Amino acid sequence: MDTLKNINLSDVTVSDMNAADVRSSSDDSDMDDDNEEKKGILLETGTNEFEIVEFKIGDVFYGINVAKVREVITTVPVTEMPAANPLIDGLFTLRGKAIPLVNLARAIKRKGSPNPKNIIVAEINDYNVGFLVDTVSRIHRISWKNMEPSPEVGGDTMLVGIIKMEDKIVLLLDFEHIVSQINNEIEQKLKTVDDADAELKKERHKKHIVIAEDSNMLRNLLVNTLHEAGYDFIRDFNNGKSALDYLESLKNANGNIHDLVNIIITDVEMPQMDGYHLLKVVREDDVLKDLPVILFSSLVNEQMRVRGEKLKATAQVSKPEINKLIHILDGIIFKEALKK
Repeated sequence: MDTLKNINLSDVTVSDMNAADVRSSSDDSDMDDDNEEKKGILLETGTNEFEIVEFKIGDVFYGINVAKVREVITTVPVTEMPAANPLIDGLFTLRGKAIPLVNLARAIKRKGSPNPKNIIVAEINDYNVGFLVDTVSRIHRISWKNMEPSPEVGGDTMLVGIIKMEDKIVLLLDFEHIVSQINNEIEQKLKTVDDADAELKKERHKKHIVIAEDSNMLRNLLVNTLHEAGYDFIRDFNNGKSALDYLESLKNANGNIHDLVNIIITDVEMPQMDGYHLLKVVREDDVLKDLPVILFSSLVNEQMRVRGEKLKATAQVSKPEINKLIHILDGIIFKEALKK
């Protein structure tokens, strides 16, 4: 675990932290070594590990995946916006770019500090946004298997998982869900698909899709939109491990695996087993190795795309481009059908 001070994690910069919150460093060369080590962590593939930036709102600890974070800064002046979404405090400027600031305490309906200190600048679904939080403290490297799915407690919890540490529990928020509340275009893109004729829908109806997606909101939207497009035979799971267990069970069934599963669509960030590790296990399995796998994630950018390519992803699509996803699905599935 590392405290935060001028730590670069690939494109992530953490700066302007209070000196009392950071570790001592004997010289700049030590920090450079740490930067290179952290950059290597982000570029590793299939390790089933990830890193979170830990922050607080009130007395509760939360986390956000480092891969989503561009920068952590101290609070800056904010310009209010007329008739803005109530979750947005206004706009702030960073390197000449105006970025909306989400009051995260208000978004998750929790009471925060009257004097929040930090802004987490993130990129989610190709959308740049800042999240106002009380404090940002540490970076943790964690195995996805140590992250538990969010318990079913009813209502809209805004959580995708929990991490139990020795002295506390860290809650991982569903940032895609939060962003969709302030940017209607994201949810609209998850619902809007091109019309298909009856013959194409009839062919889609015969295909079997396996989905792994931890966000309840996004998983339901994805499944419902695919159903409307004609893809009716779908098995969906909230983590990679459950999806893999299902695939393993099909290996013992009668028939060719390609007749039982036509394609796998997986998110990257998931409890128990992430999408990269799921892809790695599938590619190393003698029976499953040739199944098409699409990474459908908010983390699909230029750098992360390299990781998917190394693991031989069939395709990678950035959320929320579900119309593009369906066109790629058709291309892969019906191309595979022609080979038989």
